[in-house]
Amino acid sequence: MVLIADSGSTKTDWTLLHLVNPRVGSEVIATFQTQGITPIHQTPDVIRQILGQELMSQLSTFPRSQLVNTKALEIPLLSQIEVFFYGSGCTPAHVPMMKQMLGEVFSSGKIEVHSDLMAAARALCQHEPGIACILGTGANSCLYDGQDIVQNTPALGYILGDEGGGAVLGRNFMNAIFKNPQFAALRDDYLQKTKLTQADIINKVYREPLANRFLATTSLYIQEHLDDPLLRNLVVQNFRQFFRCNIVPYQHNDLPVHFVGSMAHHYVEQLKQAADVEGYHLGHIMKSPMEGLVTYHSY
Repeated sequence: MVLIADSGSTKTDWTLLHLVNPRVGSEVIATFQTQGITPIHQTPDVIRQILGQELMSQLSTFPRSQLVNTKALEIPLLSQIEVFFYGSGCTPAHVPMMKQMLGEVFSSGKIEVHSDLMAAARALCQHEPGIACILGTGANSCLYDGQDIVQNTPALGYILGDEGGGAVLGRNFMNAIFKNPQFAALRDDYLQKTKLTQADIINKVYREPLANRFLATTSLYIQEHLDDPLLRNLVVQNFRQFFRCNIVPYQHNDLPVHFVGSMAHHYVEQLKQAADVEGYHLGHIMKSPMEGLVTYHSY
């Protein structure tokens, strides 16, 4: 049995697999969720509570309605489950703590902890070389040789980097509607629909926590108004900056560039346009890495 976790700051998606054999692959036994686990932000006690209460309560007792495969085997002993945990905040310094927390629950000894970037690389590229990217609220990328991440352009966050991500798109949008006269009609429409003022926006960005998430919410408005050429161009330029700042350093125009994340999923046409202009070939695009991770760990 294999248990795969794809964890972010808000939630963790879990998938339990039964590996049939190398020729057949695997069958999904069950899928479920817990709150997010991020060892860079959470204490061991908090992580223990999530694993001990939320995870174990679902892993030990499955209502029939939660079973993906109605002919599934009985849930095995915890010592028979191999665990592969992928998560944001799983930096090299925090991997030992996360492995220890999981080891207190699963005694199989087969426990691996990796970053969300490795999740993207394995899900998107499988065992082939490629460039794997995450485009959500933030942005990240890596050069993957089919087994390991061999190069990573630092993301640097939405103030210093994160080109292509939702927060930077929101930052560029706010700058345009208040400074570019061409965006005046869009500014008035956005403020009217959101019931925000310029003062409200300044307060949310500079005085309230999680400014990056607030900025990323402007993507909802932009998606609904992509028929406007100004907004389409804003999205394309954001993606072009992503290629220029993050992908060019790999010096591998020969490799496909794969993407996972909400920004890539919702703006496929604009992403393809940016890739074409910058001279890159798009590979796979996924909203979530879990489907690709299931394939990766099935053989």
